[in-house]
Amino acid sequence: MSGVENGSAAAAGHIVMFPWLAFGHISPFAQLTRMLVSVDGGFFRVTFLTAAGNVPRVAAMLAEAASSVTVVPLDLPHVSCLPAGASSTAELSADGAELLKIAVDATRPQVAALLAELRPDAVVFDFAMPWVCDVATPLGVKALFFNVYSAATFAFIFVPARCPGGLLPSVHDIAAAPVGFPSDSALATIPAYQAADLSYAFQRFYGMPNVYDRFLACFKGSAGVVMKTCTEMEGPYINYLSAQIGKPLLLAGPVVPEPPQGELEERWSSWLSSFPNNAVVFASFGSETFLSVAAATELLLGLEATNRPFLVVLNFPKGADTESEFRARIPPGLEERVKGRGVLHTGWVQQQQILRHPSVGCYVNHSGFSSVVEGLIAGCRLVLLPMKTDQYINAAVFARELHIGVEVARRSEDGWFGRDDVRDAVAAAMAPGGEGEGMKWREFFLDDAVQKGFAAEFLRELKGLLRATGPNNYN
Repeated sequence: MSGVENGSAAAAGHIVMFPWLAFGHISPFAQLTRMLVSVDGGFFRVTFLTAAGNVPRVAAMLAEAASSVTVVPLDLPHVSCLPAGASSTAELSADGAELLKIAVDATRPQVAALLAELRPDAVVFDFAMPWVCDVATPLGVKALFFNVYSAATFAFIFVPARCPGGLLPSVHDIAAAPVGFPSDSALATIPAYQAADLSYAFQRFYGMPNVYDRFLACFKGSAGVVMKTCTEMEGPYINYLSAQIGKPLLLAGPVVPEPPQGELEERWSSWLSSFPNNAVVFASFGSETFLSVAAATELLLGLEATNRPFLVVLNFPKGADTESEFRARIPPGLEERVKGRGVLHTGWVQQQQILRHPSVGCYVNHSGFSSVVEGLIAGCRLVLLPMKTDQYINAAVFARELHIGVEVARRSEDGWFGRDDVRDAVAAAMAPGGEGEGMKWREFFLDDAVQKGFAAEFLRELKGLLRATGPNNYN
């Protein structure tokens, strides 16, 4: 075994973390890791598994917990047509991400050998590798499935009731919630374009199990399911999941992102500071959500129509001709018309620091859970523009049930939105009362006692689950 850091020998418990190779999954696993090693006097130490190419970035994410965490590289076996050296979905097309699952499945002998050597108390694994249960259980290692999506997403798509009799649902079936789903949910039905997008979960690629089958195998084979949510936010969905799954649900709380480190770069600080407080609209869609030419064009024209200053970040898949793709999304004459008040950028930015700048008042985002929380705790009004899969579910829960943010209006049959829809959503979010219940939820996320309470309760339930067959130090 080769590691980046040595775990603390004083820790009483040992957990192995094994996330799917997408940073939207690795990040919550890293957040959970930091929680585990920081509570109860460092009771747990963690071994974190990832592809060799991700080790430097993962080690940086876990740097503050390095004394209690060992990052172990896995060598991904060669898979035909998978680019050499690929180690995360950020580097791949949609088809490449399916091939990456084949490579991860092929790490089974490595993972089995590591678990046999380490004999941890538990292994926390992701949806793509349900076979971890088959490897861990004979060794007496508890296998815990970590669902990184919202409880609402899990409940709407991945429960047994979604496929009665084992029959795969049609797009029409997917548009309606499964049997027994909370009746007063904003997700009782979803638009046709969202149902069509979610049908991906039931499609097979390269003869492998589909995503739905992998989810089902995960909670059938696991000793329990971990979720980064709480009953205050998703109580009805959690109750429904408990009835559907019949396994212990361990709630880690919403896992609020840590405050950003370092100062905002001068180029952004100087530009933002030239505007009044709460004047600027910031639009960003994460590292793995990419807007089409049509969507980006309407977004930009809509932001122009707000007559507000704005900063937009547009990113593209690795390997794309970034300059060409970027230019294709800028409407003719836009840059000249918004000169001085509109900035278009591609590439990484200090998102949390930008959101916390006093001049930023509105955040247009894709409804990723972490992005919404980052915007809320920064004090921004939110405009939700989901582009795929679980983002649609999140937006419905945030805007229509928790009253956090304003959704951009869209055409139900194909999801089309226009510049006027973007303009109107920003106007609604920035109007008096446009924050909805955002302030209440901001205080909830920033309440240190509440967050520590979630961590303590999660640790208590985790120890209780491990105590069932674990060593005496869980007594």
